Amino acid sequence: MFQHVSDSRILQPQRAAYYTLGCKLNFAETSTIGRLLEERGIHRAANGEAADLCIINTCSVTELADKKCRQTIRRIIRRHPGAAVIVTGCYAQLKPDEVAHIEGVDLVLGAEEKGKITEFLDNLHKQQGTGDIATTPSKEIRRFAPSCSRGDRTRYFLKVQDGCDYFCSYCTIPFARGRSRNGSIADLVRQAEEVVEEGGREIVLTGVNIGDFGRSTGESFYDLICALDRVEGIARYRISSLEPDLLTDELIDFVAASQRFVPHFHIPLQSGSDEVLRLMRRRYDTALFADKIVHIRRVMPDAFIGVDLIVGMRGETDTFFDESATFVENIDLSQLHVFTYSERPGTQALRITPIVPQEVRHERCRQMLEISDKKLRRFYSSQIGKTRPVLFEHPAKGAPMHGFTDNYVRVELPFDKSLVNTICDVKIGGFIEKNDIPTLQATLAI
Repeated sequence: MFQHVSDSRILQPQRAAYYTLGCKLNFAETSTIGRLLEERGIHRAANGEAADLCIINTCSVTELADKKCRQTIRRIIRRHPGAAVIVTGCYAQLKPDEVAHIEGVDLVLGAEEKGKITEFLDNLHKQQGTGDIATTPSKEIRRFAPSCSRGDRTRYFLKVQDGCDYFCSYCTIPFARGRSRNGSIADLVRQAEEVVEEGGREIVLTGVNIGDFGRSTGESFYDLICALDRVEGIARYRISSLEPDLLTDELIDFVAASQRFVPHFHIPLQSGSDEVLRLMRRRYDTALFADKIVHIRRVMPDAFIGVDLIVGMRGETDTFFDESATFVENIDLSQLHVFTYSERPGTQALRITPIVPQEVRHERCRQMLEISDKKLRRFYSSQIGKTRPVLFEHPAKGAPMHGFTDNYVRVELPFDKSLVNTICDVKIGGFIEKNDIPTLQATLAI
């Protein structure tokens, strides 16, 4: 739907500022929006420079994310007084009226409209009251908008899929992004080849449920990675997040044998209790998940395995939480990404009882983070003394060089400009204790 509210003068912006909240997929999409506007003659504002157009790409995975979005929108409006403000992303799709009523917001674009942002620029107005709204109901979202980040990052983020058909009981993503859809393998290979032309060395494959790739083209995720693996010039591919039931043994074995796909997996577990997984309407159990971890470790002993986990889900009794904690303690993971359950309007989880009190949720989060810290330190310690390839990134001014090994260990060594965006073998040393982020010392291997 498109609601037009104001008849004030049409704007012709020249400088745009971009702000992104949430996942890597959002960052890739914001980068594409920036490129589209650049082609229209709207240049990116430099740091500290006033912009006359602000694009805010939002997240809505939790109640806290919604709150951060509102705070960010108001802060950006204050920072760029008089600028036209366009808000898009998941929060904009789910709660467009709420966003449009924030004073200073001029246009709210939903998931379908995000990739067509330039079509709205010719009628962009600075509103005096409620902002305009252009959204499409989630059931009618069909368009796949290609995206590949080309910002200041050393790594590129290539969007291969969007939307989700899983409808887990706690999640609003299918409502925010629509049904599963994807680009074609031919188009995605062309984008990877463009990354090579720009000097990119590493691509992260992103999406909402990337293992479900092929819904709209009749292809498969396995077909995709085989095709990308043949693109000359890309040194590394990382697979972002794969559902356990879609992480096939064939796929694991392919990564183990590939020279380009690195030994790094991100797998959403969400709970180590089978009963909570049932309440969540997940499509696997802990036995299947454990089998996947065992298989990865058998063929890639040094692989980094990051796991998403939710604590405090409705129905998660003390017994179920203890089961979850015991499960994650006893499987060979590298790190937990822990999220506290958040009530989301319209989800099936709101029918589940009992409700876990907020203070209990926070304590369970603390306990799981403690387990994660131990596992991450143990994994990093296992890499000390080994030689592995590192892609070095652009350091902050005055900072040492840093980069990540193929198996996602962060290392540092003294600054050397010639190393930026190069891959070198390093000998991994001990911990740098002063760093807030776990980091190991490194020296160039001779």
